[in-house]
Amino acid sequence: MSTAPRPARRAASPEKTRPSVFWPLAAAVIPAVGWFARIEISGAEHLPAEGPYVLAPNHYSEFDPLIIAVATWRMGRAPRFMAKESLFRVPVLGAALRATGMVPVARSSSSAAAKVTLEQSEALVEHDRGVIVYPEGSLTRDPDMWPMRGKTGAVRLALAGDIPVIPVATWGVQRILPRYGKLSFWPPRKRVQVRLGPPTDLAPYRRPSGGAALIAATDAVMADISGLLGELRGEDPPAERWNPAAHGQNETGRLEP
Repeated sequence: MSTAPRPARRAASPEKTRPSVFWPLAAAVIPAVGWFARIEISGAEHLPAEGPYVLAPNHYSEFDPLIIAVATWRMGRAPRFMAKESLFRVPVLGAALRATGMVPVARSSSSAAAKVTLEQSEALVEHDRGVIVYPEGSLTRDPDMWPMRGKTGAVRLALAGDIPVIPVATWGVQRILPRYGKLSFWPPRKRVQVRLGPPTDLAPYRRPSGGAALIAATDAVMADISGLLGELRGEDPPAERWNPAAHGQNETGRLEP
């Protein structure tokens, strides 16, 4: 008899049950993703049924945002991502991003960016919305696909509004679309595991604030994500996370000239 986790079933939040633009999107996306992946979710109880949250997944395939989006919807919440601010200025696409409540990312650490982060955090709290933030910022450069060093955007957003950060790991997406590889259509319904953990304890990093505290908080989140991934893989994560800069890699993963 199979011991695989059953699909997550829980009471949906009002943001899922109330008619919205997510309904037609789900009707189109879920069957399409279902052809490629048989998603198994564990730890769904850690995602709040209501209220704001920051969901922090690992990132090793261009396809894994679709997995996270479908899993989040199945767990009763509307999947909203952080997206590049420049995308919000693209005609049609920008309107779609705003209509679905996506959050523009503030990449700089200036006072203006800090103000934007605070406003975004307050909006999540006001509207009881969650957001999915990839703390690595791009596909991991780790040769073995473990999470690499994270960036501080997720914890900045969370600490600004006292919002929980929920670590989550996925594994199996590489069989659908390998990192920088080609999409695999066959066999269909490849097994993909999604595991959520309890919120990362950010209390030690609320005071004092500053760059060092944000880096330490981010490292705590990445450690929780790596631990969850280790459980899925049945392996111990590396003691140190991959640092692209230390290996001469730029944001595309290529070696710096």
